This record gives sequence, C-alpha cells and structure tokens, in this order.
Amino acid sequence: MTAPTWLRPLVDNAAKMSEAYVHRLPVDVRAMIKAANAQATLTGARRDAAVLVLFSGPQSGENPDSADLLVTVRASTLRHHAGQAAFPGGAVDLGDAGPVATALREANEETGIDPSRVHPLVTLDKVFIAPSAFEVVPVLAYSPDPGPVSVVDHAETAAVARVPLRAFINPENRLMVYRDARSRRWAMPAFRLNEMLVWGFTAQVISAMLDVAGWAQPWDTSEVRGLDEAMAMVGGEERR
Repeated sequence: MTAPTWLRPLVDNAAKMSEAYVHRLPVDVRAMIKAANAQATLTGARRDAAVLVLFSGPQSGENPDSADLLVTVRASTLRHHAGQAAFPGGAVDLGDAGPVATALREANEETGIDPSRVHPLVTLDKVFIAPSAFEVVPVLAYSPDPGPVSVVDHAETAAVARVPLRAFINPENRLMVYRDARSRRWAMPAFRLNEMLVWGFTAQVISAMLDVAGWAQPWDTSEVRGLDEAMAMVGGEERR
C-alpha cells in the first residue's frame, strides 16, 4: 500500500528528517551527543532499537486534519524514560529481521495492534539517545484502520492513545521544555496536550515531521518551561 496523498509530503521528504531533528539543538549539545555516541560504540554500550511512527487516517484527500498518531505513555516504574510519552517500540531482539520487524513486534506487545493492519512506508535515519545509549530507527507507517489498541502490560505501558494530528499542529499546544535548571539552554520542542506532555526524543521526531511535511504553523518558541512546571500544566481545558 502506498501512502495517502496527505501523508506524501512527509514520506517524500523523509531524507530531510535528520537535519530537522537537530536544527534547534545548540552546537555544543550536538557535539555532546556525537561524543556520547562514539563512547557508547567504543565500550559496546550502544544498543539498537526501533519505534513505530504510525499514522492513521483517510486513504484519500490532501488535508491531514482527520489523521492521528499512535502514542504510548511508558510506565513510571521503567528503568529508562519512565513516565514519558513515546512511540511504541524497543530494543532489537536477536530473532528480529530488521528494524521494521522490531517496531511491529514491540507495537503489538505494547498496544495489541495487529501488525497485518500496519503498512510500513520508510525507515528514517537512526537517532542516538545519549541517556539510554539506544540508537533508534523510527519506522514510518500507515494504517487506514489500525483496529483496537490498548495497554497490554501495565508494567511497561501506562496508556495508549491515538492522538489527533491536529493537536500536534495546533500552535497553542507547543512550547519549549528543559529538564532542569542546569539544562535550560538545552530546551527542546514539546507538546502540551489534554492529559499528556510529549517531550524528549518523541517530541523532537514529531516536531521534525511537522517541519519537513510542511504541516507546522508558526508557534511561540519563546515559551520555555521546566519539565516539572510543564507537566503540572497538562489536563484541564481540552486541547485540540
């Protein structure tokens, strides 16, 4: 299956994702990530992983307003990235036949989605995540109807949601977030949704996708908040 018309701008410009992913990062942060990647390679600490970036929506039309994106919230007890919004995915198993197989297997284990309903379109360039030493391949995929999705294992996943793409596009939902006072100058794009703050790796990928697909609308990058403050702001008034 080919991508629907509304998704083609992203698929056709997938090669631009790497630069779009890092273009808001300061030069010294890019250097730090590069050094951490080299060190993880040298010590053997780096691990391969893949995530499923699944869009669902109509098979025709050029407007992405009716589309949605599959997102999970990781359990608060996990060792890495606890409590964060994330794409379904995880580490590569020995039996996986590449990143697409990893992404589909992990998505099934986390959300119960039927892999036969998912149509992989393109694998994006690897992204190194310094805190966990994962080198992650985002697998861009499409489903006209993904079927039911829900939490399979509460020890791993706290929530599963198909978030409307318009919620990420809406400039009122966008801000910059930093982890703590020491890292304020390393603030990165985030999305403040109804019951979820999307930040970190997942938010960077989504922000880059909006940019390269031409879906992004002008937003206030001067709104910069600490992670705890931003987390306290989710909920309440519905955001679309």
